[in-house]
Amino acid sequence: MSVEMTGMNISRERAASSYNGYIMLLVLVALIVVLAILLPGMAPDVGASKAAKLGFVGSLIVGLVSVLVVAAGFFMIQPNQAAVITLFGAYRGSERTEGLRWVWPWMGKNKISARAHNIHSERVKINDLRGNPIEIACNVVWRVRDTAQASFDVDDYKEFVNIQIEAGLRTVGSRHPYDDFEGEEVTLRGGAETVNRELLEELNDRLKVAGVVVDEAGLTHLAYASEIASAMLKRQQADAIIAARAKIVLGAVGMVEDALIKLSEDNIVELDDERRAAMVSNLLVVLCGEKDAHPVVNAGSIY
Repeated sequence: MSVEMTGMNISRERAASSYNGYIMLLVLVALIVVLAILLPGMAPDVGASKAAKLGFVGSLIVGLVSVLVVAAGFFMIQPNQAAVITLFGAYRGSERTEGLRWVWPWMGKNKISARAHNIHSERVKINDLRGNPIEIACNVVWRVRDTAQASFDVDDYKEFVNIQIEAGLRTVGSRHPYDDFEGEEVTLRGGAETVNRELLEELNDRLKVAGVVVDEAGLTHLAYASEIASAMLKRQQADAIIAARAKIVLGAVGMVEDALIKLSEDNIVELDDERRAAMVSNLLVVLCGEKDAHPVVNAGSIY
């Protein structure tokens, strides 16, 4: 599935212009020290003029506002974390530099984790390629690749990821049969590598609009729905029994053939067609029977 974002501006992440927070921290300390030294000396006397008092109050307000402006601009970036910077709603870039950073306090700072997230989906009931109801679940490892798209191109990127995982799981699950008794198709049960690759591609295609990339995806639960599980189990058992019996019969025929050839080559006994057929029948009964045979010893002549 490829989503075409018609009528919407596609956001793209770019680096933000922020300042080293440690340098700004020194500026803040220096500003506080300067104010602490200068303001007491600027304090007007009791009998000072009104202009002098207003000048002192103005200097005090400017100094305090400067301290507050500098102090309000600090923010911290941890490893594998980013901060989306906005100015009155306009995107101004994403900051990924670790450590203490600083921007003007009137710029918005929305932190987004770029770490790997692990989600185990809920079990969902779907119909496979042949219409059989099955239960299926998956595990997905994803992370934010483009913080601008995750912030501005979808309303809630985490909820978007959860919904698209279920949708992608339903899509991939309906492409294949649960099982193929003829062995001619890729199945959900037998083609795990192919199914997981398709699920990974499907989810990456769906989630690229949100700036999210899926690193790993795979099925963790697969079973027939309860209403047909018993019938399908009987069918699987029947197929297994048929395959086993066919292999037993094939092996028994080979053993009988080898026995007849050996008897003939070594001239142990000469058998006409009727007795050869009887011998073949007896050997097949012994070799193919589900229970141990009970031989009958013939004490007389075979003729």
